[in-house]
Amino acid sequence: MTIIDRKPSRDGRRQAKAEVRGHAAHAPADRASAAPAHAAHAHDAGACAHAAERAREAPQALALADEICRERGVRLTDLRRSVLEALYDTHRPLGAYDLAEVLAGRTRKRIAPITIYRVLEFLTEQGFVHRLATKNAFVACPHAHAPGEMNVFLICEACGGVDEATSPQVAGAVGAVIAAHRFAPRGQVLEIEGLCAHCRPR
Repeated sequence: MTIIDRKPSRDGRRQAKAEVRGHAAHAPADRASAAPAHAAHAHDAGACAHAAERAREAPQALALADEICRERGVRLTDLRRSVLEALYDTHRPLGAYDLAEVLAGRTRKRIAPITIYRVLEFLTEQGFVHRLATKNAFVACPHAHAPGEMNVFLICEACGGVDEATSPQVAGAVGAVIAAHRFAPRGQVLEIEGLCAHCRPR
């Protein structure tokens, strides 16, 4: 379990819900049962519920990114959009070198990793992606978090999938520790490694 300080998203238009919100493919929120998703989770066959959920999220998330960029007076250039699309095409976190390889395969052009890092910096500042410090890699985020909202990432060591959630209870407990030490965080991120609901033994 790792707690990491990070600069919060600039978009403060949406507030955290007063309940734990699951944001990835196998989170049971807004579903009658998680069992169907578990049954469909077949890594060996090349089908993955995590990846399918990412693909479903992508169109709306990319449209929202376009809208936010227009509102903020910044540009979602073709390269920035391509990097964001590449992150939505997988449920696994990717680093700059991984993304350079993915884009090279699609465009047949080599893009320097330093260029990818600059793109990732922009996407992180806008709140479109998150950096996982324990992996030194990035995941796409289709959610507009409130400034200072604590993010919890559940990282599966078996399939590589990442669940993103928020919890007022966890945030409150961490906030109490921070207040007791009179610490001034830039942001709050909790990364937990283990086995996801699809991969854990039943």
